[in-house]
Amino acid sequence: MSATAAVEMPEISETGLTVKEVSQRIESGQSNAVKTSTSRSVKDIVRANVFTLFNGIIFVAMVMVLVTGSWRDAVFGFVIIINTGIGIFTELKAKRTLDKLSILVASDFLVRRDGEDVEVPHNEIVLGDLLWIRSGEQVPADGQIIQTWGLELDESMLTGESRTVRHKVGEQVYSGATAVSGMALVKVNAVGSHSYAATLTAQAKVYKKTVSDLNKGINTILKFMTFLVVPLCILLILSQIHTVGGWDAALSTGEWRQAVVSAVAGVVGMIPEGLVLLTSLNFAVAAMRLARHNTLVQELESVETLARVDALNLDKTGTITDGGIAFNQLIMLGSRWRELPAQPTEGGSFETLTEQAATQALYDCCNEEQPNGTGQAVLAGLKAQGYEPGQVESRVPFSSARKWSAVVKPILPPAGGDSRSESEGGRTEITPSHLAMTAPASGGETWYMGAPEVIISALDGDYSDVLQQVNDYANDGNRVLLVARSMTSLADTDNPQIDPQAEPVALVLCSEKIREDAEQTLAWFREQGVRCRVISGDNPVTVGAIARKVRLTGEHEPRFMDARELPEDVNELARVLENVDVLGRVLPNQKKAIVQALHTQNHVVAMTGDGVNDALAIKEADLGIAMGNAAPATKAVAQVVLVDSKFSHLPDVVARGRQVMANMERVASLFLVKTVYSALISLGVVLTQIPYPYLPRHITYIGALTIGMPAFILALAPNTRRYIPGFLKRVVTFALPGGIATALSVLLTAWFLPGIMGWDVTKNVDLSALRATSAIILFLMGVFVLARVAQPLNSWRGILVAAFAAAGVIGAFIPFNADFFALILPTGTTLVATLIALGGSALIFVICLWLAPLVGKVSGKLLRQHGFNI
Repeated sequence: MSATAAVEMPEISETGLTVKEVSQRIESGQSNAVKTSTSRSVKDIVRANVFTLFNGIIFVAMVMVLVTGSWRDAVFGFVIIINTGIGIFTELKAKRTLDKLSILVASDFLVRRDGEDVEVPHNEIVLGDLLWIRSGEQVPADGQIIQTWGLELDESMLTGESRTVRHKVGEQVYSGATAVSGMALVKVNAVGSHSYAATLTAQAKVYKKTVSDLNKGINTILKFMTFLVVPLCILLILSQIHTVGGWDAALSTGEWRQAVVSAVAGVVGMIPEGLVLLTSLNFAVAAMRLARHNTLVQELESVETLARVDALNLDKTGTITDGGIAFNQLIMLGSRWRELPAQPTEGGSFETLTEQAATQALYDCCNEEQPNGTGQAVLAGLKAQGYEPGQVESRVPFSSARKWSAVVKPILPPAGGDSRSESEGGRTEITPSHLAMTAPASGGETWYMGAPEVIISALDGDYSDVLQQVNDYANDGNRVLLVARSMTSLADTDNPQIDPQAEPVALVLCSEKIREDAEQTLAWFREQGVRCRVISGDNPVTVGAIARKVRLTGEHEPRFMDARELPEDVNELARVLENVDVLGRVLPNQKKAIVQALHTQNHVVAMTGDGVNDALAIKEADLGIAMGNAAPATKAVAQVVLVDSKFSHLPDVVARGRQVMANMERVASLFLVKTVYSALISLGVVLTQIPYPYLPRHITYIGALTIGMPAFILALAPNTRRYIPGFLKRVVTFALPGGIATALSVLLTAWFLPGIMGWDVTKNVDLSALRATSAIILFLMGVFVLARVAQPLNSWRGILVAAFAAAGVIGAFIPFNADFFALILPTGTTLVATLIALGGSALIFVICLWLAPLVGKVSGKLLRQHGFNI
């Protein structure tokens, strides 16, 4: 606790808590300290990436091989380390970045204790404290207002409404709001986790895993293979034991080790371990690329979700607008105040007023000690036009209770008896230094600036036409202020009243600052078939006007609606939403309901936001996108954070997701081909009781050159194809012909080649020759499949296929490599037999590709005839 605050505060009778009472509350846990978590813990990240079904299958297979002592055949296990490491590293990096973004400014707050005003840290505020809320401060805890000096709060982080709210004595203020003007003394009645903001965000802190269509497809394959792998592995071991003479011979000679290795070769081949690794790598690369554009991906799977988004819900404040206010223009009212020839009236005054004089008066009205957001915007706009402070005799500061401010300005008499000068065309112009009128007896004139309806209601006369103009401008998305002038000076600045004889002079138009990139970004989404809706807590008319300005719906007029009229039934709400583009007055729970309603129509929903009020909807959405300046809780539940809060990054984000998804579908077929032929070969080996035709190290070498490495390159190629549902079905359809062709080629070779060549496969030399030939056939078929996936081959893709084919052949001639991977080059009659087998394999591949569409058409026709919709 610091010493007594140096800032002089108003005199009050309340003394606040004593030091003893504060200590008791801290000991009983009634302080404002709260455990905040901006993202998943390190423990959760490690657990989620280590304990997966894929890792479990590969780990068990690796242990089985290591038990046999054949460590070279266990190199496939390294994929666990690489895959897990990539996932953990990327998520930890995202966590560190997010934690840095989420560090709150360590501000001290002024509290009343023992009759003195002292500054204490945020965490040391206790229940029952008398807390001073001053302009510019964020409310640190919930409380009830005891006294107020015009306190005005920005509660947009909590409610979504960008307008400021003035609170009275006895009303409740909530943590997370920001004081924009005035001051108040508040008695704290909720601290820490019991505060409003903490209670709201607690619902959003429950971790929800991103649903990935790609990972769902892979996990479906893994689950299917898990049921198949266990019994098949047992059967493979039994079949391999049988090929070496039974259990007695296998145990006495040690051949059981080779039987286990052979069985694992079949199991490992069936698991698309490279696809899981490549998916993680691809997600990680996409996340790193997005990070270079100040876009933080907190969950790797969310990169793929980006490709599937077809409904984007936008929060107006902080997304389309930047949360600031901009001065647009000053509009003079009626011909009375236009720049006309000055005509002297009785008393010597002139009834002409220049726009420049009115603008100067507007500047002086706003140029008070602590202008609010609108005042600051007007000052910034007028300073840019060259205006400076003018002479002011007295001032009535703006008050949200009065809704207006005023200044009394002196009127200088015309120099030389007349301030008029002839301008071009013979028109009379009033010089800026003189306001074209003689000072009245009071010695000054009063200028008012504030809410139009408040000022006009205090004036004599009918100004309904002015109010109509105000409404027209407001309906176009403007914030409208009125400037009025009185010929008399304010008599009482302590209890000021508007002079009923004052006359409206001009309207001041301000608006929320629309991001420069908003219109272009929304146009991109329209072209890509993504339906955008603006969901805001503000007035639906105002939000609709902003949506019109940024061309949310292109050439069509955006349809807006007040959320208070929305039905509560989710299905009915979904029907209403189909015909609504803009929703205003939306409550936090309604934002969540809107996302749920869109889900009932099978939409993939993305939600952007920056306030605590957006947290629940962001968590409910398929993809939550938070701005970098968002509330910590909002960033914690979002999958993607736009670090620099630029809405224009979203097209890059979606395009990167589409690239990942489209390319991963292409390369997934490569891996699934291996799964298909490994399962079929294993089944053939079990049924015919033959030695397994290749080793695990063979499949590691061939898979790396024909699947793994080229797939990684293909996955990074440019691709902007829109997401099309049915990933798994298309991948399986593509993989079946190649997988069946490869399995038939290898099995036919294993069944017939030993008899043709006179090999005894119970002997290691002949078995090694058979496995070498089978490995060569596998490699050739792998190149064929790669060429099919990489089409068209008339570009760098053709060079890619040729390069990896050459690398595989060259590797067989490198002694160390050939020895490590058990690669044997055939010679003599074996070479001739291998070439014949290769020719037969190529023919089988062509036949399978030719038959596949015919079989598909026939089976589809039969299914449709029996009432199946495919």
